[in-house]
Amino acid sequence: MDGNTGEPIHPTVGICNRAIKCGYHYPPRQYFNDHKYNKPNSAPLQAHTVRLKTSQRKIDCIPLSYVKQSVSFNSNFVRFLCKHFSRDKIEKAMRNYALGATKNGSVIFWQIDIKGNVRTGKIMQYNPATGKRIRHKSGAINWVHNILKRRDPNYTNFNLDQCYFGEHLLKFYPNKPIAIVEAEKTAVIASMIYTNYIWLAAGNLNGLNIEKFKVLRDRYVILYPDAGCYEKWSKKAAQLKSVMKQQIKVSDLVEKHATNKQIEEGYDIADYIIEEIR
Repeated sequence: MDGNTGEPIHPTVGICNRAIKCGYHYPPRQYFNDHKYNKPNSAPLQAHTVRLKTSQRKIDCIPLSYVKQSVSFNSNFVRFLCKHFSRDKIEKAMRNYALGATKNGSVIFWQIDIKGNVRTGKIMQYNPATGKRIRHKSGAINWVHNILKRRDPNYTNFNLDQCYFGEHLLKFYPNKPIAIVEAEKTAVIASMIYTNYIWLAAGNLNGLNIEKFKVLRDRYVILYPDAGCYEKWSKKAAQLKSVMKQQIKVSDLVEKHATNKQIEEGYDIADYIIEEIR
């Protein structure tokens, strides 16, 4: 969607949500380059901003008060967790990740960086019985910054720079190794079982990049790709290691455990955990 008009940029622009089976990805930036299109200059945002030392580029953030107001057990995702985990484990996960809830029971996975700045919130609806994402006409995902852009003129030109889900935990556990998965749901569930790691989520299959990874410099990192994604994340790990000069391992636990059907369905370590609990 064009951030200024709220309209789709072009039918060809986007990424297939079944990256394993399809792999189609045509980003807006590439479309603009291909069509020699220049976006209009944006007016300064009248909102909370921070300046990144790495790029000296202004990014916009959401007030922490939005996170505090949203924190709640009343999401269908937490209702699903209650079927498999103790209250103590769920309460600890709630404290660690500040899981929010909307009025219709969607969960808000807040992206809070290592300095405590709230980058955005990812809003998703889950089936409380199965724990599977519920898709609707506009997809399965909404974003807090997009909602604010529609409701508040101060956020019209919001400059988003995403971070890892769970990144804020790095400062609280400086000696723990880092485990990175694709989905936020997976990070939360894994954190309740394998407590010796800080669990972060990349957000999607393509969510690993150098800029986001800089915050993990000199930390021990292990990647847990979804079934069918081991080769892709192994290649990404090699690229990251060549730049970051640190130890990064890739687990094949899920890849070895999954059946062909599970690979097709995007089986991950959260599915493995729930299967073992059942």
